[in-house]
Amino acid sequence: QLQAFGGGLVQPGGSLRLSCVASGIAFSIRAMSWYRQAPGKQRELVAIVTGSGSTDYADSVKGRFLVSRDNAKKTVYLQMNSLKPEDGAVYYCNTFPAVTDYWGQGTLVTVSS
Repeated sequence: QLQAFGGGLVQPGGSLRLSCVASGIAFSIRAMSWYRQAPGKQRELVAIVTGSGSTDYADSVKGRFLVSRDNAKKTVYLQMNSLKPEDGAVYYCNTFPAVTDYWGQGTLVTVSS
């Protein structure tokens, strides 16, 4: 299972850090990912971190978001900086490629003044 948390309300330009704790999977060898889904929009891939720590990002968040992982804690993080209203969405973590059974409830991020 994957449990994401850390969402909340933040002002434009602010920062937020999301966390995702894994259980029951071989975490250290799996690439992990963050996705988001805004109301009325399709779920989109935001960031990927491989087991060795290599990262990749959607163009819309490059330079603002930072994905990292702690294999000892089986946790993946998403540091979000310079947040924009369009970053508001439910954020989910999953493996990469995503596994249907691993979708959790996500964590809601609202960016508003």
